[in-house]
Formats: sequence, structure tokens, C-alpha cells
Amino acid sequence: MFIQTESTPNPATLKFLPGRDVLEIGTADFPSAEAASKSPLASRIFTVPGVQGVFFGSDFVTVTKSDTAQWDHIKPAILGAIMEHYQSGAPVLQGEAPAGGGHASNHSAEDADIVKQIKELLDTRVRPAVAQDGGDITFHGFDRGVVYLHMQGACAGCPSSTLTLKMGIENLLRHYIPEVTEVRPVAA
Repeated sequence: MFIQTESTPNPATLKFLPGRDVLEIGTADFPSAEAASKSPLASRIFTVPGVQGVFFGSDFVTVTKSDTAQWDHIKPAILGAIMEHYQSGAPVLQGEAPAGGGHASNHSAEDADIVKQIKELLDTRVRPAVAQDGGDITFHGFDRGVVYLHMQGACAGCPSSTLTLKMGIENLLRHYIPEVTEVRPVAA
């Protein structure tokens, strides 16, 4: 098994490509070892000292390290954990798979058409590009012109995430949906 790695815009996060499906549907975010209890793969990666977060996409795993950890020291152990997991034949997730879209539905009934447009733009234009960088952005809510988005994986804590939100996503949404006035991040 050959696992490729790619850097992400977030220097604390690396993207690991095992060359096979990680999740068939949706994404899964594990911001702590406790949150990883339903994932044998994430739990195994969290045994590596210095791992601070794990995120799964369709064909990738992103790992976020602590500020004190060095990639040169922990990357081989992470690669070993991923390889051991796939050789073991254990599932990536135990129990139910994550919901397909990942979007919340926090909005009023009169905003339903606007929210549908926002989610469609996120799914077709934003999320594929963000997945290339090892992360995900999901809709969290819409209120009085403000779109609330949740950033996961490499996007969470990325130094360029504010620029991505303001200059990229906000401009895109405002261009296509005049009712959108601003985009703000939300915590999990």
C-alpha cells in the first residue's frame, strides 16, 4: 500500500491519500481523541503523540498536529497507523455513516429558496475546491443576510481561512444571491 501525502494551506495539517475510499458518503470530523470513539481509523491515528485532529473525506484523511509536534517526527507514525488500519480490514467508522450533505438547516421558512441556492453553490463550487485542500465547509445557518459556515479539517484554524471566507466564498455568494450580505464562520 502506498499512501501519498500533500501539504494544505494550513501548516498544522497534512492530507493523506491512501489510494482507496475513506468514506463513501459525506465527511467526518474528529476534533479530539474522545470524538474518535466510533472510528477505529481515527482512534488509531490519535494514538500518535502530537495528533490534535482527524478529518475524513471521500478519499483522504487530514491530520492536524499540535503546535509542539514536528511533521518529520510524527508523519511516519501516522502513515503506519493508516496502513495498519487498512491491512486490519476494520471499518473506517462503526455504526451509521455520516449524513450525506453535512449541512444544517438553521433558517426561517421564508428563506428556504435562498438557503437552497446557498447550499447548491456550496456543494457545486465551494466544497469540491475546499476538499482539494483537505477540508470541508458546511452550511450552518442564514439570518438577515448573514450566512454562517462551519469549517472542518484543514480549513479549521487555517491562517488563510478568513481570506477564503471573505474574498472567496462571500464574493461568490453575493454575486449569485443578492440577499447575502456577509459570511461568518461558526464553531462546531
